[in-house]
Amino acid sequence: MLEVRNLVGGYGHGPVVQGVDLQVARGETVALLGPNGAGKSTLLSALSGTLPQRSGSIRIDGDELIAMPSHAIVGRGVVQVPEGRRMFAPLSVRDNLRLGTVRLAARSARAERERFEFVYHLFPRLAERRAQLAGTLSGGEQQMVAIGRALMSMPRVLLLDEPFLGLAPLVVEEIRRALDALRGSGLTMVLVEQKLDIALPFTSRAYVLVKGRVVLTEPSAQLARRPRLSQLYFDLAKEST
Repeated sequence: MLEVRNLVGGYGHGPVVQGVDLQVARGETVALLGPNGAGKSTLLSALSGTLPQRSGSIRIDGDELIAMPSHAIVGRGVVQVPEGRRMFAPLSVRDNLRLGTVRLAARSARAERERFEFVYHLFPRLAERRAQLAGTLSGGEQQMVAIGRALMSMPRVLLLDEPFLGLAPLVVEEIRRALDALRGSGLTMVLVEQKLDIALPFTSRAYVLVKGRVVLTEPSAQLARRPRLSQLYFDLAKEST
């Protein structure tokens, strides 16, 4: 479904992502792993079109996205949940969610209403707080809004950048249950995560990045059985030098 070939990207001071190849099948959940500074978030920004400089090939169901602006990529169904949530604090929960309906612009009011119902069913807490200002929510609730906003556009591929970062364990479990439901529904997802104990049980395959390059690709269950797993990033960084 999603196919990336020789992807190079950066911010003007040399490439951060260097010649990345990856594939994600329809309905698959794939992890992008690696230490801080490995290029994971930059790779997601390249996929979503928010990176200033990029080259190579990004295809979804055969359609080339590399030259498209970010709003057009969203229109093709590739949607990113950014690290740090990026709420519009003065707006209500409902208005923040409505900002995600750009892909529904040509659809009916009924389609928008159905998406609200879908998101509220997935995150009942957002239904309770729909009129509350987003800036007054807890960190976990803001993360639910960020995921819900992306889901409002009916994505075909959901890009999740550190969705559990800084959240309490109970909130992590609540969001993970919601993502499990999305995975069960057949939604294709790419998850950026540093913590192997969170990422590996949740995904079917993993790509490990070091210094902007893919240095390892393995089924997640196989990767979880590797010896010295706690030292994985250190060992791979040493091998790649």
